[in-house]
Amino acid sequence: MRVLFVSYPEKTIFQYFAPLAWALRTSGHDVRVASQPKFADVITQAGLTAVPIGSDRDMWRLAEHKMQEREASRVGLPEPYDVVDEPARLSLEYLLTGYTHQVNWWYKMKSVPMIADLLGYADYWRPDLVIWEPTSYAGPIAAKAVGAAHARMLYSVDVFGVTREHFLRLRQGDGADPLAEWLSGYTARFGEDFTEDMATGHFTIDQIPGPLQTTADLHYVPVRYVPYGGPAVVPDWLWKSGNRPRVALTLGLSATERFNGYSVGVRDILDALADLDLEVVATIADSQRHRLGTVPDNARIVPYVPLHALVPTCASVIHHAGAATMATTSLHGVPQLALPFHFDQPALGRKLAEHGSGITIHSDQATGESVRESLLRLLREPAFQDAATRLRDDMLDTPSPNEVVGQLEQLTTKYRGTR
Repeated sequence: MRVLFVSYPEKTIFQYFAPLAWALRTSGHDVRVASQPKFADVITQAGLTAVPIGSDRDMWRLAEHKMQEREASRVGLPEPYDVVDEPARLSLEYLLTGYTHQVNWWYKMKSVPMIADLLGYADYWRPDLVIWEPTSYAGPIAAKAVGAAHARMLYSVDVFGVTREHFLRLRQGDGADPLAEWLSGYTARFGEDFTEDMATGHFTIDQIPGPLQTTADLHYVPVRYVPYGGPAVVPDWLWKSGNRPRVALTLGLSATERFNGYSVGVRDILDALADLDLEVVATIADSQRHRLGTVPDNARIVPYVPLHALVPTCASVIHHAGAATMATTSLHGVPQLALPFHFDQPALGRKLAEHGSGITIHSDQATGESVRESLLRLLREPAFQDAATRLRDDMLDTPSPNEVVGQLEQLTTKYRGTR
């Protein structure tokens, strides 16, 4: 069958797609990845076939400009997905305001530049299955136009599906629905009506480990997370065993590539761990290195190291609660200290603590001393390692990308041609 992945041009999102794309490819299916032209090199570097569509847009620059406008006008807008971890905010007015904001500048900003070309390519290539990241609505629009089955592929807990479920329940079939109204404008052009699968897919491919998931009343296809971070080289120091426990400190790439820096005080954390008999490996961007001052003797500072190679050598990992980092650490059965900041990170951190395989401290409360105390607990209390082992076993019991291909074939047959 022909499988078309659709993603906006963001490396950290595309990397969630790559293992499943290759599983489908090695099972004999024709797989292509559609995104903006400037992103073609990232796709082909992963050994996949790129389909450049639309015009290049620097969405992060546009987003930054929009944020500056908001700050200048002192207008705060709701972010609807925070109701997943802050149910006290749950109201129709809050969700409607947030949805309107998301549709009018975030969803449209991502999708509109790609829609026309994607419709044209889908009409030419006639995919059987379209797999799209949850906010690239060009994907379901194109799938609807050609009668393809389509699925969301998550890179987070399902804040999108859960928020949509809350919104529809509170709306009760009446009143405005900004997402449906926007998508209906496209479906009407090819003689179709909006259907709810355009918001959440015919089904949803979920890579988050079972105990850490947050889900809606939707059809989910669980698949084991497989780490992929692009080109990777294992440094020789990593495979030479030391005589001290190793602890990783990693706060993600987006913090410095897309935002203004780390959300916690790295220097305070390193200083607080300086007298412990540990080897601390901290992945710190070169642009942030000058902020560290004098580095403690027990710390190794590197700009990057493949996480899937680093984590198995560690006794514990301190991280920002990013889904990929948390899933990679979970896959190797290592206790975790999560320091979440925004989006789905608080929900993931809460789930991790509830499971017992880690500790969570929100980034705005994380100090060097609180990190030290929590890390010592993770290293000294066997219950954390026991829970981390159970979480690893749960992940290993989840079908791998190759094992889930047959299920995707069946679902494509079920939904293909339905509108």
